[in-house]
Amino acid sequence: MTPIITLFNQSGGVGKTTLTMNLGYALARFSLKVLLIDLDPQSSLTTFMGIEPTELSETLYDALLQEKDLPILSSIHKMDLVPTNINLSVAELELVSALNREGRLKIKLETVRDQYDFILIDCPPSLGLLSVLGLTAATHLLVPIETEFKSYFGTGLLLDTVARVRRHVNPFLSFAGFVPMKFDGRRSQHTRTYGQMKQELSLLGTVFTPIPDSTVFPDAAEDRCPLAVFKPQHRAVEVLSSIAKELIQL
Repeated sequence: MTPIITLFNQSGGVGKTTLTMNLGYALARFSLKVLLIDLDPQSSLTTFMGIEPTELSETLYDALLQEKDLPILSSIHKMDLVPTNINLSVAELELVSALNREGRLKIKLETVRDQYDFILIDCPPSLGLLSVLGLTAATHLLVPIETEFKSYFGTGLLLDTVARVRRHVNPFLSFAGFVPMKFDGRRSQHTRTYGQMKQELSLLGTVFTPIPDSTVFPDAAEDRCPLAVFKPQHRAVEVLSSIAKELIQL
C-alpha cells in the first residue's frame, strides 16, 4: 500500500513546507512516483514549486468542497502536485456542516493512490479541521520540530491531538518519525534539545538526523526549486537522502 505521510506541526516556522518539498524530491530521485498535497491555505508549497496560487483555476478546495477530481499538476521537479490557494481558508467553515468532513481528503486520495509510491501532505500550522483532514487521510505522521526548547515544548499538545485523531477517526495512524529542523551543532541549546528528542520521542518513532540550519533553504525556495537542484553539494542534501532511504522501508 502506498504510504500517505502527513507532515504536521501546529507551530509555524519550523520548516514543514521546506521539508515536504525537499523530502519529496529526495524520494523522487530514487525513481519513485511522488505526489505532494498542499493543504495549507497560505499555499507556500504551491509557491515553492513555482506555481502562482492566484492564477489557478482549480485547487484542492474544489476537490474537497465541489466534489471535483483532484487537480494534479504533473512533473514539477520530478513530482506531481495538488495545489491550493487562499480559497482553502474558507473550507474549514464550509466543512463544519458537511457530511463525512474528516474523511473527504482520504476519499479523494484513494482514487489516485495506486498511481504513486509516496504521497506527502503539507498541513497548515494549526490544530484546525484542515489538519484533521490531513491526519485522517494519512497512514503515517512525520513531525518536523525546530531544535529550540520553546518549539519542542509544544510537542505535548501535538501528541494529544494525534491521540484524539487515533481514537476518533484514524486508529491506524503510525509515526513515520520526527525530523529535528534548523539544527546548529555549535549551539548548546540545540544539542541539548536534540538529545532530549532522541531520549523522549524514540519510543514513538525514529528521530532522524537533524536538518542543518542554513540560509540556503530560503534561497532555494525563492528560486522555486528543491535544495538538491539549487545547490546539489550542500550537506543537507545527503541528510534528506538518508531520511528518504529510511522512509522507503515503511
